[in-house]
Amino acid sequence: MEKIVIIPTYNEKENVESIIGAVFALQQNYHVLIIDDGSPDGTANIVKSLFAKYPNQLFLEERKGKLGLGTAYIHGFMWALKNGYQFIFEMDADFSHNPKDLIRLYDACKNQGADVAIGSRYVKGGGVINWPANRIFLSKGGSLYTRIITWMPIKDPTAGFMCYTAKVLEAINFDNISFVGYAFQIEMKFAAWKLGFKVKEVPIVFQDRTKGQSKMNKGIVKEGILGVLNLRWQSLFKSYRRKVAMKTSV
Repeated sequence: MEKIVIIPTYNEKENVESIIGAVFALQQNYHVLIIDDGSPDGTANIVKSLFAKYPNQLFLEERKGKLGLGTAYIHGFMWALKNGYQFIFEMDADFSHNPKDLIRLYDACKNQGADVAIGSRYVKGGGVINWPANRIFLSKGGSLYTRIITWMPIKDPTAGFMCYTAKVLEAINFDNISFVGYAFQIEMKFAAWKLGFKVKEVPIVFQDRTKGQSKMNKGIVKEGILGVLNLRWQSLFKSYRRKVAMKTSV
């Protein structure tokens, strides 16, 4: 019981069974935790129907309503730490992240000395597929803007395909993570970097979803732009370090 992949879902009935199956098909002893925010399309029921197929490997946490990506991941992080996992991954449900790349993210943390591994679109060997030009411009522009404002030496600060070692998540004070949407990914990387952890970017090819509906909207973009400014300002006054270590086993 070493590795767990956290996958937040909201209306992912077209993808959830396939993405779960793809992770287990790797046969690399990954466990999967689905955090479902009350999907009205029955996503959680599909997950429950798979419990017998993946006993003691597949888990579900149901929340009441759409509470935000950031809080979903924090819920999952705390669950994973409580249950003793040492390598904690985050990944989208829609196959924009290739499950096979989990192996390379794990290797970066297990064997290459990284505390945090980022599936990066914007390092050599990375890229995107099926994105319109305006989406690429927005993403690359947002990444450059974030690096300029925060000084983080990370080329893909908005990436959502990650591996955290337990010691990183144990050290971060989640109460001081301010953002729940687009800027959450930036703030988590910023917190890990500010606390002195080693961050490594692993090249991935990101493919836009082919099933289901994208969650991207103007509010998410706005949070990203304003959130980065707030993030830099707030960092002058608050610490991301947890004062008391989390208990990491049940």
